[in-house]
Amino acid sequence: MEEGLCEVTVIHEDTVRKVKDVMPEDGLIYDLAELFKVFADSTRMKIIYALMENELCVCDIANIVGTTHSAISHQLRILKQSKLVKYRKDGKVVYYSLDDDHISQIVKKGREHIEEL
Repeated sequence: MEEGLCEVTVIHEDTVRKVKDVMPEDGLIYDLAELFKVFADSTRMKIIYALMENELCVCDIANIVGTTHSAISHQLRILKQSKLVKYRKDGKVVYYSLDDDHISQIVKKGREHIEEL
């Protein structure tokens, strides 16, 4: 027998059944994994942190993050597609903000976890 493999398929049948009953469907698991992939880029995280403080235009975000307008626009597109960022137009200027408070809560919880380590 290969080391590390279970010899039986289920040891705690009731526990396994209970956990399976509350497991989300694969589609939801996939969507969650995709959401967390968006957070896996340091430039996007800098943008999110900036937007946690204030609504900002692309020029201001680029200045804060220290990169080009083009790079910021690209990352904002990804954040918009993931429904993490929303925008509004005021004349020719487009202002970006976090889509809702959940985003900042996710970031704050992630930071709390990292700072505990």
